[in-house]
Amino acid sequence: MNMNMLAVIINSTIRSTTPVLLAALGSAICSQVGVFNIALEGQILIGSFVAIVANYFTGNVYIAVLCGMAAGVLVASLVAVLQVKYKAADMVIGTSVNLLVSGLTSVLLSTILGVKGSFSSPDLKSLPKINIPVISQIPFLGRVLEQLTFIDYLSYVLAVAMFIYLYRTVQGFHVQSVGKNKEAAGSLGIKTLQVQMLAVLVSGALCGLGGAVLSMGQVTLFSEGMSSGRGYIAMASASMGQNQPLIIIGSSLFFGLCQAAGVSLQNMIPSQLTLTIPYIATVVALSAFGSKKLRRNGGKS
Repeated sequence: MNMNMLAVIINSTIRSTTPVLLAALGSAICSQVGVFNIALEGQILIGSFVAIVANYFTGNVYIAVLCGMAAGVLVASLVAVLQVKYKAADMVIGTSVNLLVSGLTSVLLSTILGVKGSFSSPDLKSLPKINIPVISQIPFLGRVLEQLTFIDYLSYVLAVAMFIYLYRTVQGFHVQSVGKNKEAAGSLGIKTLQVQMLAVLVSGALCGLGGAVLSMGQVTLFSEGMSSGRGYIAMASASMGQNQPLIIIGSSLFFGLCQAAGVSLQNMIPSQLTLTIPYIATVVALSAFGSKKLRRNGGKS
């Protein structure tokens, strides 16, 4: 493998990682407060759809990104109210929300944009690409960082910011205490319900942002089900990263690499097989992680 090909794969890995990393951070913040949120898939999908609709009607990518985030928050509010406030079963609510959003985006795609399956238009604007002047002239590094959007860079900034907030501030320790022992946290005067609901809404914003970069980053279009299981992969990434933002960067990059490898191998292997690589990697990685954790705990579940 020559250096140029390696640079291309790394660049593709970084771009493929962004939606997964943002959603994984959303999963992590929910887990930190003791909420099992499996509606990430729906939050990403609605963010992708609304971002494209806003892009088409406004012609402004920044408004589109904000609309995508707002849509993610709106869907997350269903989880916050039904699952957190009214104690509905997490699996039922999460699965229902994902199915609801999948059907809703299909209907709205036909109703609002007048098409079925997918939507693309010359009027759509993609997220602006950032090419750093000095670095872009460096042969290998310039190719690695080529054509990245501001959200690609922002995702890593958000991961570091979340780490600092959770592990270096008093408020962050309060957030963690809610997940570790809700009753004890409440006895200290922490508004546990408010903290949990806010964490779910934050996860919605992060997933909506991930959805926006998914539909306006590498490509500028929306297709039905384009989240393609990224919400579930993000949950796996957060689990492997032990809900610690900095470790999640590494686990998300692993899944991004698997997706990039799948795309690179399409010229040699049938696409039906290469598309399964991220999902196979998810199963294998979680199995290996679970086995290692079980051995570390002395065989106790």
